[in-house]
Amino acid sequence: MTDAADLRRRTAALLAAHPVATTDRLDFLRARFDAGLAWVHFPEGLGGLGAPRALQAVVDAELTAAGAPDNDPGRIGIGLGMAAPTVLRYGTEEQRRRFLRPLWTGEEVWCQLFSEPGAGSDLAGLATRAVRDDGGDWVVDGQKVWTSSAHLARWAILVARTDPTVPKHRGMTYFVCDMTDPGVEVRPLRQITGEAEFNEVFLTGVKIPDAHRLGEVGDGWRVAQTTLMNERVAIGGARTPREGGMVGVAAAAWRAHPELRTHDLHQRLLKLWVDAEVARLTGERLRQQLTQGQPGPEGSGMKLAFARLAQQISGWEVEFRGEDGLTYDDWTLRRPEGVDFTGRVAGYRYLRAKGNSIEGGTSEVLLNIVAEHVLGLPPEPRTDKDVAWKDLPR
Repeated sequence: MTDAADLRRRTAALLAAHPVATTDRLDFLRARFDAGLAWVHFPEGLGGLGAPRALQAVVDAELTAAGAPDNDPGRIGIGLGMAAPTVLRYGTEEQRRRFLRPLWTGEEVWCQLFSEPGAGSDLAGLATRAVRDDGGDWVVDGQKVWTSSAHLARWAILVARTDPTVPKHRGMTYFVCDMTDPGVEVRPLRQITGEAEFNEVFLTGVKIPDAHRLGEVGDGWRVAQTTLMNERVAIGGARTPREGGMVGVAAAAWRAHPELRTHDLHQRLLKLWVDAEVARLTGERLRQQLTQGQPGPEGSGMKLAFARLAQQISGWEVEFRGEDGLTYDDWTLRRPEGVDFTGRVAGYRYLRAKGNSIEGGTSEVLLNIVAEHVLGLPPEPRTDKDVAWKDLPR
């Protein structure tokens, strides 16, 4: 049984064999993966040691203290938080060994081809088609939207409709799509912030080998649920220190500008600080639950809280700063490599937070998930669950 002491020994051995000062960054990351210290709860040979998930903090602390390089998680967050758990759970052994190592080291960036212009909140209504060819592989045609990092990605996790004659939840299949295929076209979507971290992706005759299918044909909805649950935990349940994240930015502004303080703003900031601390501690509890298995619908509640707090706190900060809160640094179209929810100026933070209640599942849909799957409330009537997708009104 791997314990904290054993992990410290293994980490020390890694550092001795690959000194931080003289080892190439990528070589170090590859060696860390091969030593099972990438994500210790993964199986041996796949970046882990089959150890409890909670022990990852032991490895991370030792490597941080030694000044070891990280894998730039902000840049490869979709791969780490969404693709990797899905590949691990549903992938074949060959798929796991092909995709997980370069995913973790950052050699290959991943994106998510789920949402469509006509299937955002209702993902099961998607229309992108995957048709099997004579050789048993697949040809995909359709359009996806709100695709973060598509302009950087080597691979994508893709859900497509493979059988339009059955109800919408039962006719989808999950694939790994090669973003370098000539049928893939990526176009930037400029946001209210001026940036284009999102994209729309057009798929025209994209060929996907059946060996890049995850799960059974027609079982794409179940596979996608693993991705979505992990996505919501990754967005809403990220570990932050006390007074970290957006509330830390607001608190720093309060301390730095006593001339702007008012009693009303003080009372509102105190409430937001308490709410942020409650959310942080709830996230810690959720991560402890994750050590016992896969994420559940509770992650939807965390993502809801994250979006609400980000929007309320950024709104408070703009109001607190007065005229300075309305200034903006640069509207130039950018295509960033990662998302910085707390970066740049107050105006940027305020505008960027507007997307928090859309990305990773809209707040309205997540409220339904929490109501039905956490609180046990009766579901809303749905007339389309048993109707063939091809017969649904559009």
